[in-house]
Amino acid sequence: MDTFTADVIILGAGIAGASVAYELAATRRVLLLERESQPGLHATGRSAAIFSETYGNVVVRGLSRASRAFLFTPPQGFADAPLVSPRATLFIAPPDQVETLRAMRNDPDVAAGTEPMSPAEALARVPILRPECVAEALFEPGACDIDVNGLHQGFLRGFKARGGKLICDVAAGALDRKGNTWRVIAKSATYEAPVLVNATGAWADETARRAGARPLGIEPKRRTVALVDPPPGVDIRSWPLTIDAKETFYFKPDAGRILVTPADETPSPPCDAQPDELDIALGIDRLQTMTTLNVRRVVHKWAGLRSFAPDRTPVVGFDPRAEGFFWLAGQGGYGMQTSSGMARTAAALIRGEDLPADIRAQGVTPAALSPKRFGA
Repeated sequence: MDTFTADVIILGAGIAGASVAYELAATRRVLLLERESQPGLHATGRSAAIFSETYGNVVVRGLSRASRAFLFTPPQGFADAPLVSPRATLFIAPPDQVETLRAMRNDPDVAAGTEPMSPAEALARVPILRPECVAEALFEPGACDIDVNGLHQGFLRGFKARGGKLICDVAAGALDRKGNTWRVIAKSATYEAPVLVNATGAWADETARRAGARPLGIEPKRRTVALVDPPPGVDIRSWPLTIDAKETFYFKPDAGRILVTPADETPSPPCDAQPDELDIALGIDRLQTMTTLNVRRVVHKWAGLRSFAPDRTPVVGFDPRAEGFFWLAGQGGYGMQTSSGMARTAAALIRGEDLPADIRAQGVTPAALSPKRFGA
Protein backbone atom coordinates (compact mmCIF):
# COMPACT_ATOMS: atom_id res chain seq x y z
CA MET A 1 0.00 0.00 0.00
CA ASP A 2 1.34 3.43 -0.98
CA THR A 3 1.81 6.15 1.64
CA PHE A 4 1.48 9.86 0.83
CA THR A 5 2.64 12.52 3.28
CA ALA A 6 1.83 16.23 3.51
CA ASP A 7 1.64 19.11 5.97
CA VAL A 8 -2.16 19.23 5.80
CA ILE A 9 -4.83 16.76 4.68
CA ILE A 10 -8.21 18.23 3.78
CA LEU A 11 -11.23 15.93 3.67
CA GLY A 12 -13.85 17.17 1.21
CA ALA A 13 -13.28 19.07 -2.04
CA GLY A 14 -16.46 21.13 -2.09
CA ILE A 15 -16.23 24.91 -1.86
CA ALA A 16 -14.98 24.85 1.75
CA GLY A 17 -12.20 22.32 1.16
CA ALA A 18 -11.20 23.68 -2.25
CA SER A 19 -10.93 27.28 -1.06
CA VAL A 20 -8.82 26.55 2.03
CA ALA A 21 -6.68 24.16 -0.02
CA TYR A 22 -6.02 27.02 -2.44
CA GLU A 23 -4.96 29.32 0.38
CA LEU A 24 -2.80 26.77 2.21
CA ALA A 25 -1.02 25.45 -0.87
CA ALA A 26 0.85 28.73 -1.19
CA THR A 27 2.95 27.80 1.86
CA ARG A 28 2.16 24.18 2.76
CA ARG A 29 2.14 20.73 1.18
CA VAL A 30 -1.55 19.90 0.92
CA LEU A 31 -3.51 16.76 0.02
CA LEU A 32 -7.18 17.34 -0.86
CA LEU A 33 -9.15 14.10 -0.59
CA GLU A 34 -12.63 13.67 -2.06
CA ARG A 35 -14.81 10.60 -1.49
CA GLU A 36 -16.77 11.09 -4.73
CA SER A 37 -15.55 10.71 -8.30
CA GLN A 38 -15.57 14.49 -8.75
CA PRO A 39 -15.47 17.48 -6.39
CA GLY A 40 -18.60 19.42 -5.48
CA LEU A 41 -21.09 16.68 -6.27
CA HIS A 42 -23.40 17.45 -3.34
CA ALA A 43 -24.00 20.89 -1.77
CA THR A 44 -21.55 22.89 -3.88
CA GLY A 45 -22.71 21.59 -7.24
CA ARG A 46 -26.37 22.24 -6.39
CA SER A 47 -26.07 25.77 -5.05
CA ALA A 48 -28.02 28.66 -6.56
CA ALA A 49 -25.71 31.15 -4.93
CA ILE A 50 -26.10 34.87 -4.54
CA PHE A 51 -23.81 37.43 -2.92
CA SER A 52 -25.70 39.50 -0.37
CA GLU A 53 -24.21 41.46 2.50
CA THR A 54 -27.56 41.34 4.31
CA TYR A 55 -27.74 37.53 4.35
CA GLY A 56 -26.97 35.52 7.50
CA ASN A 57 -26.01 36.55 11.01
CA VAL A 58 -23.38 39.10 12.07
CA VAL A 59 -20.42 36.74 11.66
CA VAL A 60 -21.60 35.52 8.26
CA ARG A 61 -22.07 39.09 7.06
CA GLY A 62 -18.57 39.98 8.19
CA LEU A 63 -17.08 37.04 6.30
CA SER A 64 -19.16 37.99 3.24
CA ARG A 65 -17.90 41.57 3.27
CA ALA A 66 -14.36 40.23 3.63
CA SER A 67 -14.95 38.09 0.52
CA ARG A 68 -16.30 40.87 -1.69
CA ALA A 69 -12.97 42.04 -3.11
CA PHE A 70 -11.97 38.51 -4.15
CA LEU A 71 -15.33 37.72 -5.74
CA PHE A 72 -15.62 41.01 -7.59
CA THR A 73 -11.93 41.30 -8.56
CA PRO A 74 -10.36 37.81 -8.46
CA PRO A 75 -6.61 37.31 -8.93
CA GLN A 76 -5.28 37.41 -12.48
CA GLY A 77 -5.95 34.10 -14.21
CA PHE A 78 -8.22 32.76 -11.47
CA ALA A 79 -11.28 32.58 -13.74
CA ASP A 80 -12.06 32.94 -17.44
CA ALA A 81 -15.15 35.08 -16.80
CA PRO A 82 -16.47 37.32 -14.01
CA LEU A 83 -17.43 35.42 -10.87
CA VAL A 84 -20.41 37.69 -10.15
CA SER A 85 -23.15 39.30 -12.22
CA PRO A 86 -25.77 41.85 -11.12
CA ARG A 87 -28.82 40.39 -9.44
CA ALA A 88 -30.45 42.80 -7.01
CA THR A 89 -32.56 41.46 -4.16
CA LEU A 90 -36.11 42.61 -3.49
CA PHE A 91 -37.60 41.88 -0.08
CA ILE A 92 -41.39 42.08 -0.04
CA ALA A 93 -43.84 42.07 2.84
CA PRO A 94 -47.51 41.18 2.55
CA PRO A 95 -49.55 42.84 5.32
CA ASP A 96 -48.81 40.10 7.87
CA GLN A 97 -45.04 40.46 7.38
CA VAL A 98 -44.67 44.24 7.63
CA GLU A 99 -43.23 44.17 11.15
CA THR A 100 -40.67 41.56 10.11
CA LEU A 101 -39.54 43.73 7.20
CA ARG A 102 -39.29 46.82 9.40
CA ALA A 103 -37.15 44.92 11.89
CA MET A 104 -34.85 43.91 9.04
CA ARG A 105 -34.65 47.50 7.84
CA ASN A 106 -33.65 48.67 11.33
CA ASP A 107 -30.67 46.30 11.46
CA PRO A 108 -27.55 48.46 10.82
CA ASP A 109 -25.98 45.90 8.45
CA VAL A 110 -29.17 45.66 6.42
CA ALA A 111 -29.76 49.41 6.42
CA ALA A 112 -26.25 50.02 5.06
CA GLY A 113 -26.89 48.01 1.90
CA THR A 114 -30.60 48.50 1.22
CA GLU A 115 -33.10 51.19 0.43
CA PRO A 116 -36.85 51.33 1.10
CA MET A 117 -38.95 50.81 -2.02
CA SER A 118 -42.59 51.69 -2.49
CA PRO A 119 -45.05 48.97 -3.49
CA ALA A 120 -45.49 50.67 -6.87
CA GLU A 121 -41.72 50.61 -7.48
CA ALA A 122 -41.57 46.93 -6.46
CA LEU A 123 -44.38 46.07 -8.89
CA ALA A 124 -42.55 47.93 -11.64
CA ARG A 125 -39.45 45.82 -10.97
CA VAL A 126 -41.38 42.52 -10.87
CA PRO A 127 -44.69 42.99 -12.73
CA ILE A 128 -46.09 39.56 -11.83
CA LEU A 129 -46.31 40.41 -8.12
CA ARG A 130 -49.86 40.74 -6.82
CA PRO A 131 -50.41 44.29 -5.47
CA GLU A 132 -52.21 43.00 -2.37
CA CYS A 133 -49.10 40.97 -1.46
CA VAL A 134 -46.73 43.94 -1.37
CA ALA A 135 -47.54 46.24 1.54
CA GLU A 136 -43.89 47.32 1.90
CA ALA A 137 -40.61 46.50 0.16
CA LEU A 138 -36.87 46.77 0.64
CA PHE A 139 -34.32 46.78 -2.20
CA GLU A 140 -30.70 45.64 -2.14
CA PRO A 141 -29.10 46.96 -5.35
CA GLY A 142 -25.61 45.59 -4.68
CA ALA A 143 -26.49 41.89 -4.54
CA CYS A 144 -25.14 39.61 -7.29
CA ASP A 145 -25.42 36.11 -8.69
CA ILE A 146 -22.30 34.01 -8.14
CA ASP A 147 -20.90 31.71 -10.82
CA VAL A 148 -20.65 28.66 -8.55
CA ASN A 149 -18.79 26.46 -11.00
CA GLY A 150 -16.41 29.23 -12.00
CA LEU A 151 -15.57 29.97 -8.37
CA HIS A 152 -15.16 26.33 -7.36
CA GLN A 153 -13.07 25.42 -10.38
CA GLY A 154 -10.93 28.51 -9.93
CA PHE A 155 -9.99 27.42 -6.42
CA LEU A 156 -9.22 23.89 -7.64
CA ARG A 157 -7.09 25.09 -10.57
CA GLY A 158 -5.23 27.52 -8.36
CA PHE A 159 -4.65 24.81 -5.76
CA LYS A 160 -3.12 22.49 -8.35
CA ALA A 161 -1.02 25.30 -9.83
CA ARG A 162 0.45 25.89 -6.35
CA GLY A 163 1.52 22.25 -6.14
CA GLY A 164 -1.45 20.80 -4.28
CA LYS A 165 -2.68 17.30 -5.04
CA LEU A 166 -6.39 16.46 -5.45
CA ILE A 167 -7.30 12.78 -5.12
CA CYS A 168 -10.88 11.65 -5.77
CA ASP A 169 -12.61 8.34 -5.03
CA VAL A 170 -10.98 8.20 -1.61
CA ALA A 171 -13.39 6.32 0.63
CA ALA A 172 -11.51 6.58 3.90
CA GLY A 173 -11.69 3.37 5.87
CA ALA A 174 -10.19 4.73 9.08
CA LEU A 175 -9.01 7.99 10.61
CA ASP A 176 -6.50 7.78 13.43
CA ARG A 177 -3.69 9.71 15.02
CA LYS A 178 -0.32 8.17 15.86
CA GLY A 179 1.99 10.48 17.75
CA ASN A 180 1.89 13.80 15.91
CA THR A 181 0.44 12.41 12.70
CA TRP A 182 -3.07 11.88 11.39
CA ARG A 183 -3.54 8.89 9.12
CA VAL A 184 -6.30 8.52 6.56
CA ILE A 185 -6.40 4.87 5.60
CA ALA A 186 -8.14 4.06 2.31
CA LYS A 187 -8.31 0.89 0.23
CA SER A 188 -5.34 1.68 -1.97
CA ALA A 189 -3.22 4.10 0.05
CA THR A 190 -2.52 5.75 3.37
CA TYR A 191 -2.32 9.54 3.69
CA GLU A 192 -0.44 11.17 6.57
CA ALA A 193 -0.14 14.72 7.91
CA PRO A 194 0.01 16.54 11.27
CA VAL A 195 -3.21 18.46 10.50
CA LEU A 196 -6.51 16.96 9.34
CA VAL A 197 -9.16 19.43 8.11
CA ASN A 198 -12.79 18.34 8.35
CA ALA A 199 -14.47 20.03 5.35
CA THR A 200 -16.95 17.22 4.73
CA GLY A 201 -20.14 19.32 4.80
CA ALA A 202 -23.18 17.27 5.72
CA TRP A 203 -20.87 14.48 6.90
CA ALA A 204 -18.90 16.73 9.31
CA ASP A 205 -20.18 15.19 12.54
CA GLU A 206 -19.85 11.68 11.11
CA THR A 207 -16.24 12.45 10.17
CA ALA A 208 -15.58 13.75 13.69
CA ARG A 209 -16.90 10.54 15.24
CA ARG A 210 -14.66 8.45 13.00
CA ALA A 211 -11.69 10.54 14.07
CA GLY A 212 -12.52 10.19 17.76
CA ALA A 213 -13.64 13.82 18.14
CA ARG A 214 -16.91 14.93 19.72
CA PRO A 215 -19.67 15.83 17.23
CA LEU A 216 -20.86 19.43 17.47
CA GLY A 217 -24.43 19.09 16.27
CA ILE A 218 -23.81 20.06 12.64
CA GLU A 219 -27.21 19.38 11.07
CA PRO A 220 -27.78 18.87 7.34
CA LYS A 221 -30.99 20.42 6.05
CA ARG A 222 -32.50 19.82 2.65
CA ARG A 223 -33.46 22.63 0.30
CA THR A 224 -35.61 21.86 -2.74
CA VAL A 225 -35.54 23.90 -5.95
CA ALA A 226 -37.53 23.90 -9.20
CA LEU A 227 -37.29 25.67 -12.54
CA VAL A 228 -40.53 26.81 -14.17
CA ASP A 229 -41.36 28.73 -17.34
CA PRO A 230 -41.69 32.53 -17.19
CA PRO A 231 -44.73 34.40 -18.50
CA PRO A 232 -44.87 34.11 -22.31
CA GLY A 233 -43.10 36.91 -24.16
CA VAL A 234 -41.79 38.61 -21.00
CA ASP A 235 -38.11 39.52 -20.60
CA ILE A 236 -37.26 38.52 -17.02
CA ARG A 237 -33.47 38.87 -17.21
CA SER A 238 -33.29 42.05 -15.11
CA TRP A 239 -35.71 40.93 -12.43
CA PRO A 240 -34.24 40.82 -8.92
CA LEU A 241 -34.27 37.82 -6.64
CA THR A 242 -37.59 38.30 -4.87
CA ILE A 243 -38.07 36.98 -1.36
CA ASP A 244 -40.68 37.52 1.32
CA ALA A 245 -39.57 39.02 4.64
CA LYS A 246 -40.09 35.78 6.57
CA GLU A 247 -38.20 33.80 3.90
CA THR A 248 -40.95 31.29 3.22
CA PHE A 249 -40.09 31.27 -0.49
CA TYR A 250 -38.08 33.11 -3.12
CA PHE A 251 -37.76 33.20 -6.88
CA LYS A 252 -35.32 34.63 -9.40
CA PRO A 253 -34.45 34.41 -13.10
CA ASP A 254 -32.18 31.50 -13.97
CA ALA A 255 -31.05 30.63 -17.51
CA GLY A 256 -34.21 32.03 -19.09
CA ARG A 257 -36.55 30.42 -16.58
CA ILE A 258 -37.72 31.13 -13.05
CA LEU A 259 -36.04 29.34 -10.16
CA VAL A 260 -38.35 28.91 -7.18
CA THR A 261 -37.92 27.32 -3.77
CA PRO A 262 -40.03 27.21 -0.62
CA ALA A 263 -36.78 28.01 1.24
CA ASP A 264 -37.24 24.73 3.09
CA GLU A 265 -34.84 23.58 5.79
CA THR A 266 -35.90 19.98 6.27
CA PRO A 267 -33.59 18.00 8.61
CA SER A 268 -31.93 15.18 6.72
CA PRO A 269 -29.26 12.56 7.26
CA PRO A 270 -26.14 13.15 5.16
CA CYS A 271 -26.99 11.74 1.75
CA ASP A 272 -27.34 12.39 -1.96
CA ALA A 273 -30.37 14.63 -1.47
CA GLN A 274 -33.34 14.28 -3.81
CA PRO A 275 -36.17 16.79 -4.38
CA ASP A 276 -39.30 16.27 -2.34
CA GLU A 277 -42.56 16.49 -4.31
CA LEU A 278 -44.42 18.10 -1.43
CA ASP A 279 -41.78 20.84 -1.15
CA ILE A 280 -41.91 21.40 -4.91
CA ALA A 281 -45.68 21.79 -4.70
CA LEU A 282 -45.35 24.12 -1.71
CA GLY A 283 -42.89 26.38 -3.51
CA ILE A 284 -45.10 26.60 -6.58
CA ASP A 285 -48.18 27.26 -4.47
CA ARG A 286 -46.47 30.16 -2.71
CA LEU A 287 -45.23 31.51 -6.03
CA GLN A 288 -48.74 31.42 -7.49
CA THR A 289 -50.22 32.96 -4.33
CA MET A 290 -47.82 35.92 -4.36
CA THR A 291 -47.76 36.44 -8.14
CA THR A 292 -50.03 36.16 -11.16
CA LEU A 293 -47.87 33.43 -12.70
CA ASN A 294 -49.71 30.26 -13.67
CA VAL A 295 -47.23 27.38 -13.46
CA ARG A 296 -48.07 24.74 -16.04
CA ARG A 297 -45.02 22.50 -15.69
CA VAL A 298 -41.83 21.94 -13.74
CA VAL A 299 -38.93 22.05 -16.18
CA HIS A 300 -36.31 20.76 -13.76
CA LYS A 301 -36.00 20.06 -10.03
CA TRP A 302 -33.23 19.25 -7.59
CA ALA A 303 -32.29 19.37 -3.93
CA GLY A 304 -29.16 19.93 -1.91
CA LEU A 305 -28.07 19.83 1.71
CA ARG A 306 -27.09 22.95 3.63
CA SER A 307 -25.40 22.18 6.95
CA PHE A 308 -25.79 24.38 10.03
CA ALA A 309 -24.15 24.53 13.43
CA PRO A 310 -26.59 24.92 16.35
CA ASP A 311 -26.06 28.72 16.41
CA ARG A 312 -26.03 29.00 12.58
CA THR A 313 -22.48 30.35 12.62
CA PRO A 314 -19.77 28.42 10.75
CA VAL A 315 -17.30 26.37 12.78
CA VAL A 316 -13.67 27.17 11.95
CA GLY A 317 -10.87 26.12 14.27
CA PHE A 318 -8.92 23.34 15.95
CA ASP A 319 -10.86 20.89 18.05
CA PRO A 320 -10.05 21.47 21.75
CA ARG A 321 -9.77 17.75 22.51
CA ALA A 322 -8.49 16.15 19.28
CA GLU A 323 -5.00 17.46 18.54
CA GLY A 324 -4.50 18.54 14.96
CA PHE A 325 -8.18 18.03 14.03
CA PHE A 326 -9.47 21.22 12.37
CA TRP A 327 -13.15 22.01 11.81
CA LEU A 328 -14.29 23.82 8.66
CA ALA A 329 -18.00 23.12 8.73
CA GLY A 330 -21.50 24.53 9.14
CA GLN A 331 -21.39 27.01 6.26
CA GLY A 332 -25.15 26.76 5.86
CA GLY A 333 -26.31 28.50 2.72
CA TYR A 334 -23.47 31.00 2.86
CA GLY A 335 -20.50 28.95 1.67
CA MET A 336 -20.07 30.64 -1.72
CA GLN A 337 -20.37 34.23 -0.63
CA THR A 338 -18.08 33.72 2.39
CA SER A 339 -15.60 31.43 0.61
CA SER A 340 -12.60 33.73 0.37
CA GLY A 341 -12.95 35.22 3.85
CA MET A 342 -13.58 31.81 5.41
CA ALA A 343 -10.66 30.19 3.58
CA ARG A 344 -8.22 32.92 4.56
CA THR A 345 -9.46 32.73 8.15
CA ALA A 346 -9.02 28.95 8.26
CA ALA A 347 -5.59 29.09 6.62
CA ALA A 348 -4.37 31.68 9.12
CA LEU A 349 -5.59 29.63 12.09
CA ILE A 350 -4.00 26.45 10.72
CA ARG A 351 -0.68 28.28 10.26
CA GLY A 352 -0.92 29.74 13.78
CA GLU A 353 -1.19 33.31 12.53
CA ASP A 354 -3.45 36.25 13.34
CA LEU A 355 -6.47 36.69 11.13
CA PRO A 356 -5.87 38.95 8.12
CA ALA A 357 -6.41 42.62 8.95
CA ASP A 358 -9.35 43.06 6.57
CA ILE A 359 -11.18 40.16 8.21
CA ARG A 360 -10.53 41.49 11.71
CA ALA A 361 -11.81 44.86 10.52
CA GLN A 362 -15.18 43.21 9.83
CA GLY A 363 -15.47 42.14 13.48
CA VAL A 364 -14.73 38.47 12.82
CA THR A 365 -12.81 36.79 15.65
CA PRO A 366 -11.40 33.28 16.15
CA ALA A 367 -13.56 32.89 19.26
CA ALA A 368 -16.77 33.54 17.33
CA LEU A 369 -15.93 30.68 14.95
CA SER A 370 -14.16 28.27 17.30
CA PRO A 371 -15.59 24.83 18.13
CA LYS A 372 -14.76 25.65 21.75
CA ARG A 373 -17.94 27.72 21.92
CA PHE A 374 -19.91 24.47 22.14
CA GLY A 375 -18.12 23.42 25.31
CA ALA A 376 -14.62 22.09 26.00
